Amino acid sequence: MDIRDLLLKDVMIMDMHATTKDEAIDELVHKYAEQGIINDEALYKQDIIKREAESTTGIGDGIAMPHAKDKAVNRATVMFAKSKAGVDFNALDGQPVHLFFMIAAPEGANNTHLAALAALSSLLIDPELVAKLKNAQSPEEVQQLFGDAQAAKEEKEAKDAAAKAEKEAAAASTTTDEKRPYLVGVTACPNGIAHTYMAEAALIKAGEAAGVDIKIETNGSEGVKHLLTADEIARADGVVIAADKKVKMARFDGKHLVNRPVTDGINNADQLVQEALSGKAPVYHDADGGAADDDEGGSANGSVWGEVYKDLMNGISHMLPFVVGGGILMALSFIIEQFVGSKSLAFTFFNQAGNMAFAFMVPVLAGYIAESIGDRPALMPGFVGGFMATVYTGAYGGVYTASITANAKSPAGFLGGLAAGFLAGYITVWMKKWTKNMPQSLDGMKPMLIFPILGLLIIAALMFFVVNPIFSVINAWITHFLNSMGTGNAVLLGLVLGGMMSIDMGGPFNKAAYVFATGAFTATGHGNLMAAVMAGGMVPPLATAIATAFWPKKFTDDERKAGISNWLLGISFITEGAIPFATADPLHVIGSSVIGAAIAGGLTQLWGVAVPAPHGGLWVSLLATNIWGYIGATIIGAVIAGVILGLWKPAKASK
Repeated sequence: MDIRDLLLKDVMIMDMHATTKDEAIDELVHKYAEQGIINDEALYKQDIIKREAESTTGIGDGIAMPHAKDKAVNRATVMFAKSKAGVDFNALDGQPVHLFFMIAAPEGANNTHLAALAALSSLLIDPELVAKLKNAQSPEEVQQLFGDAQAAKEEKEAKDAAAKAEKEAAAASTTTDEKRPYLVGVTACPNGIAHTYMAEAALIKAGEAAGVDIKIETNGSEGVKHLLTADEIARADGVVIAADKKVKMARFDGKHLVNRPVTDGINNADQLVQEALSGKAPVYHDADGGAADDDEGGSANGSVWGEVYKDLMNGISHMLPFVVGGGILMALSFIIEQFVGSKSLAFTFFNQAGNMAFAFMVPVLAGYIAESIGDRPALMPGFVGGFMATVYTGAYGGVYTASITANAKSPAGFLGGLAAGFLAGYITVWMKKWTKNMPQSLDGMKPMLIFPILGLLIIAALMFFVVNPIFSVINAWITHFLNSMGTGNAVLLGLVLGGMMSIDMGGPFNKAAYVFATGAFTATGHGNLMAAVMAGGMVPPLATAIATAFWPKKFTDDERKAGISNWLLGISFITEGAIPFATADPLHVIGSSVIGAAIAGGLTQLWGVAVPAPHGGLWVSLLATNIWGYIGATIIGAVIAGVILGLWKPAKASK
């Protein structure tokens, strides 16, 4: 595919009017909608904003590449847009952005389109091309500049391939000991559309400037390209990883390795190449693909809390299907029981199916927390530790018994499962470091014999003698507190949990509140706190729907369209529907949502509402102990938040 087939003349904007980041996104997305490139302006904009929330696409040097790949896109397109005055786009170098390349990739885009997008991204590394684009006066000139650049790139690649073949032939016929330095690397970003290939091009260019042979593997939307072979990795003097998502690391064991975000691969490629060649980069040690060696002190890309949160979210994301599916089937069985009795086949089927799924909740949580920390060898001890947290009980010095029929009065429960997951993960990391100096001939024994036996032995001992005695007492105390909690305490707790659901709308506070309510649900069997978090979580999207309906002039066209879809997202307990609004105006949206959500959560407890289902929003109202109290608390909280937002939000400035 000719790269100019993606750069459509009718879609270009040669003189943007936008002066802010929000206005720039609105103007670019609306242009796509006008030209029929996208069929759902609100959805595409939502995904653009979601990508910007991960990290800015303003890569520096006056360039931004906002992009999204979703079902709203009718055809793969790259929009070129130019701002003479420049736009503050939160670029990495802090400078205004003058050139925009908004990439629209359809869901399930074919490899031809993706390859063309990759080629386009790699061309933007050339400063000469960028300078010419800043002075371009017409869409035809932009297309010509890219066509010339693509032709020059292809010609250079052909010459390089011929030179490489000639060099290899000469090397095969000589006995010289001359050897050029050799590096390998991997580039990857979450979307895999632009940054992956820009980092690849920048690293290759930096390698050529340094007189280094370099090969870069890309993990993009079209899959893994230029896959590194075992021989190439073994030959390499160093490794450069420029990635914002997980890549296969075990193959780089024993290599000097530089691990940085993908944007560093674009903007600091020379520095990464020099560091990898210097011999001073940390040596990566982990035959099974876990963390880097001691010199790295953990992940190179995040803080300690960031790593803990990532590990916790890995467990929760794998746990949620068991919680939602099992919890709702169990709740449906209670409705069936009211009509046909507890001895009916229908009740027995739904209740047991739900209970079976629910029984996996804590083991799955623990297993995948452990797997995130210590990779696959940690999975088994994590699962076993989580299972032990649900079936073992006792007190200090007491006799421990196992009961897979849930006869234990105070198992360590959800909190014990969390402890088991982190312990199993770090135990596995410790075992890998402890065994790294073993003879290489015994490497095969580690994952098949040493790690399973030693990991199981240690986690079982810790759960049996330490975790279960401590957390069974804590779990029993929490259960007693929740069961005996007075109305005043219940309302206060409902206020806090409801408000937390709206602070970051799917982030750490939201997840902490949801996890706490889920743990209480599993410990007590009562869904009162589930009612509080669900009512609180429904408020933000419903509040934005209300505000856009009654104060439409304070919102953009795209926001008004998103407000319509938020009616459905809100009643379905999908808090994330409010994220685009919160990103554009965090103070007013989050501030009003927290107030309304806290009131909704408190009212559920004041009116004695309990929902024995961990998800579903208003669709599971029939399961609530007080149906009208549940619906009323949600509506009151949403109306209060929506009115506050509508009155508080300043009027949208006219262009």
